[in-house]
Amino acid sequence: MGVTAPVVLVPGLGLGPASYAPTQRHLEIPSTIVTLPGYGEPIDHDDLQVDALADRLAKQLQPGTVVVGHSASCHTVVATALAYPDLVSALVLVGPTGDVRASGWPTLAGRWVRSAVWERPDLIPTLAKQYFRTTFRGMAQAEQVARHYDLAAAMPKVGVPTVVLRSPHDHLCPASWAQRLADLADGEAWTLPTGSHMPVLTNGRDLATFIHRAAGVYKAG
Repeated sequence: MGVTAPVVLVPGLGLGPASYAPTQRHLEIPSTIVTLPGYGEPIDHDDLQVDALADRLAKQLQPGTVVVGHSASCHTVVATALAYPDLVSALVLVGPTGDVRASGWPTLAGRWVRSAVWERPDLIPTLAKQYFRTTFRGMAQAEQVARHYDLAAAMPKVGVPTVVLRSPHDHLCPASWAQRLADLADGEAWTLPTGSHMPVLTNGRDLATFIHRAAGVYKAG
């Protein structure tokens, strides 16, 4: 294993460090989880604008970091790469949302339901614990801001290698949306073999493989 870039993992909306446990279990390089208001931390009069969260995230990065986002936190990691290009060496976007053409509450709710029915029932206790910590009110506040961030408009400005990952039953991140984001950033889009909108919990080994590659870890075979 040669020289690798540091890795920072940012939880998705309402989630916390526990959401990345299955992914970290398969990582063979050091990684750090950075939580933000609404994304692993309760909200307390915080500025939830994406650029403000990006400023907070940047304070936790060192130059050349591979930054991994999940769901709505992908907005923040992309904004960080734009504002602090020296700190970010690559992006791994897992199930990114951010399509302003489908950002109305009814559309989001419908897509969430169609995704949720494919999640494993054994995830419910893990998700509930994290959601109750952030609070549903806090999640709604964070999503109210995040749903207006135009991720597609930001992607052409990303100047680092980018991979967009999704699962086959993820209706919050359809295959066409993932491919569009990847194309705009001259990156790659991949659909994982199983799962829905929570591959951080269900596809940890797969995510670790892509993170290793983004960090410069190449294994024989």
